[in-house]
This record gives sequence, C-alpha cells and structure tokens, in this order.
Amino acid sequence: MKAWQVVELGEPKDVLRLADVADPSPGPHQVKVAVRAAAANFPDVLMCRGLYQVRPELPFTPGVELCGEIVELGTEVTGLAVGDRVIGPPVAPAGAFAEVALMEAATTFPAPAGLDDAQAASLFVGYQTSWFALHRRTQIAAGDVLLVHAAAGGVGSSAVQLGKAAGATVIGVVSNAGKAEVARALGADVVVNRHEQDFVEVVKEVTGGRGADIVYDPVGGETYQRSTKCIAFEGRIVVIGFAGGEIQSAPLNHALIKNYSIVGLHWGLYNQRNPDLVRRCHDELTALANNGAAVPIVSERIGLGDVPAGLQRLADGVTTGRVVMVA
Repeated sequence: MKAWQVVELGEPKDVLRLADVADPSPGPHQVKVAVRAAAANFPDVLMCRGLYQVRPELPFTPGVELCGEIVELGTEVTGLAVGDRVIGPPVAPAGAFAEVALMEAATTFPAPAGLDDAQAASLFVGYQTSWFALHRRTQIAAGDVLLVHAAAGGVGSSAVQLGKAAGATVIGVVSNAGKAEVARALGADVVVNRHEQDFVEVVKEVTGGRGADIVYDPVGGETYQRSTKCIAFEGRIVVIGFAGGEIQSAPLNHALIKNYSIVGLHWGLYNQRNPDLVRRCHDELTALANNGAAVPIVSERIGLGDVPAGLQRLADGVTTGRVVMVA
C-alpha cells in the first residue's frame, strides 16, 4: 500500500515522502480499514515539525482521524463487521494519510449516515474537542455569550455550530472577509474581522459591557491576553491550543481580581481516562449531524498525492473549514 511518511522534522511540504509499505495486519482488538477519507488537523502539522505532545519515531505517517470501511477484523473484535463505514483515530504511528490503516475497536465508531465520507472524517477530533470544551470544561448553557477565535478554522468552526446548538449567542473572530462568510454560514451571530475591528470592543458592545461568558481559544499568545479584557464575571476561558505559535503565560492575579476561570482541554486524555464519555459524545454528535446542526464544512477535497500541499496550507493558516484527503 501507499502511505505518506515523515522522514525528517520540518514543514509538511518539505518532509513528507510517499512510500510503498507493507499492508498492516490487525491485532486481536483491532480492525483494518480501507481509508475513504482523512481530515487534516493542526496536530498533524505540529507532528511534522516535532512540536506536538506526542512525538513518534521517524519515519511515521501523520493523520489523526479518518473515515474508513472495515476490511478485516481482529480475532477478539465483536460488535463490528466487515463492510461497516466507521470513523475514529488510526493506530499510531501509522496514521490516516495512507490507503489502509488500523484502528482500535474500542475507539472505532459508526459513521453518521447523514454525512458523506469527507464530512464524517472531520467529525471526530475537532467536534469532540469542541463538545468537551463547551459541555464538559465550561458548562455552556442557553443564553451564554460564546467568543470563538479562529471561527472559520477546523476546531473553531465546530465550536460555532455546537455553541449555536446549545443556545448560545456566538461571536466569531476571523482573519479575512472570506473566512467571515464561512463563520456567518456556520451560524455565528456576530463576526469580527480582527484586522478591521477590535474584538474586545465588539464583545463589550454586544454584551452591554458585561463581556463573554466563554472564550474558546485555539490561538493563544496575544489573542489569549486580549481575551482577558472582555471576559465576564465568572466567565471561563478554555485553552484549546496555540496555533498562533506563542504559548502565553497567565497572570493569575488578573483572574483573581476579575473572578474568571482559565481551563485547559487535552481531549485525547478522555480516550484513556473516560472512554464511556467519548462514546456518549459521539452519540450526541451523530444526532446533531443527522439533523443538520453539526455538519463539518469541507473546503478542500484533495487526493492522496496532494497531502503535503494541503497540510502546508493548513500550516500557513490560509485554509477555511476542513481540508480532507478523499480516496
């Protein structure tokens, strides 16, 4: 089979090589799938650069989520069948940007019938991240004001949709007019182009000076620092990542004085610590997807040969919605 491999650390366009590798065989509790679609995620970029929390040995295949068709079952697998269309993470270090992948049966889920392969491949990591950020870490409620940074990006777009589904007023921050259109299409009530407006002032205006109840921040750096200037009393800032490249420090005296919370989210830990909650999240996301409330926006559908260029566009911050490799 063919698979993209990172042979040295650096930018995706420079370090990925298409290789012929042996087809994997599933272990007792694994399934083998033909990859139908694989969504690009920022962790894939960070792994190429050697900057992610998980640092697999070289060479490795990136791609942390996929939609596939089961072609072989491990000897101990029950509840799944050859021919099932499924989503979930592949077994590292052999990731999803390949023709075939292995998946652990415990983290293999039915693909929502209402989504095509590219959309289904995009539902797992980003939407699970946003569901846990909003429903588990910040306890979103109807009537909350939710400020979403990078609102047209992979995780930000999911936060906009899930925030609206929860009954929140959503303010989305984007970087250009094209991304503003995407954020509006996702359902954002107010959209801020950060190069033309100050999101702090917009939040204060929309809320009558009260501030946002929840700030969803996958950017970090100055974006986080400025968000502290428009967080409400008893507000919650949830730190998703640092796509802006700078890991900020948090002045805790400011959190004390303004009475807000700073919470972090490492979604992957739930697969280890509370897998039942991950499955419950999948069930809720499936229901939302099938009724049209959580449908990933796929902006680019690329072939296997275009993976390095697609990942590089994600790395350079010029994509909207999801970039997905489709078989």
